Amino acid sequence: MVVGVAVVYQAAVLVLITVGWRNPRARHRKVPSSLGIDFEEVRFPTTGGKTLYGWWIPCGASGAPVVILVHGWGRNVQRMLPYVKMLHPAGVDLLAFDARHHGSSDEDGYASMPKFAEDILAAVDWVERRCGSEVHLGVLGLSVGGSAAILASSRDERIAAVATVGAFADPRDPRATLGRFWWILGPGLPLAFRFVEWRMGLRFKSFAPQNVIGRSRCPFLLIHGSEDSVIPLRHARRLAAAAGAFARLWIIPGRNHSDPHLEPGMADTLAAFFRDTLDGAHVAAVGT
Repeated sequence: MVVGVAVVYQAAVLVLITVGWRNPRARHRKVPSSLGIDFEEVRFPTTGGKTLYGWWIPCGASGAPVVILVHGWGRNVQRMLPYVKMLHPAGVDLLAFDARHHGSSDEDGYASMPKFAEDILAAVDWVERRCGSEVHLGVLGLSVGGSAAILASSRDERIAAVATVGAFADPRDPRATLGRFWWILGPGLPLAFRFVEWRMGLRFKSFAPQNVIGRSRCPFLLIHGSEDSVIPLRHARRLAAAAGAFARLWIIPGRNHSDPHLEPGMADTLAAFFRDTLDGAHVAAVGT
């Protein structure tokens, strides 16, 4: 009987992990023009013959650097509108896009952090085709988008700067992957995580941001709310420790996972970071 209960429990954990892996999929309802900002709808290829949907938002300055904006799990380009509003006045061109299996981009079996990273590199390729190989390019990513930006920067030196908001350090942390009720599934997670690794064809440790951030030589701005109830603050500290001198950690008191963009000074901080790390001759302080 004990063995039978254990088998049923493990099977239930596998089913829940598989079902839970299916991210919510919703298309955007607002566009940059709702902020009075001109934009162009674009589509570009990514891995596996799939196509991504995005917004190209030029600032109007010739030779301006580009910042790629990456949403989090189950979100879409609309989630990046607050950051579009912040960065557009700073004199950077912006590209926001839906990752595969999100928003208006193509489906591709299932979403994952490595796929997010592949899509970021596809966006880098598109920007280079659009703006030329001399373009100075950074990435701003939220949650899994930030973790994927770290992974992408470790694979491609064309990414010259990365800012993250609420990024996780290791997908093997069940608190970050499954939320506060992870302990209910705890005993069955080792086998379930091995199943996920088998499905992806990758080991978690091979792409965990804390393990790969040291391979990148670009500067990082790691932003995290002190009260983040989704990704514990320790993840930000671990990323900062792994990056060493290449990272600046900004812990925002009282902020949770989805509200750091409301912090006064966020726009100026992001503009200053990209001004200092990309092309200071073009990126302006938002307040000037």
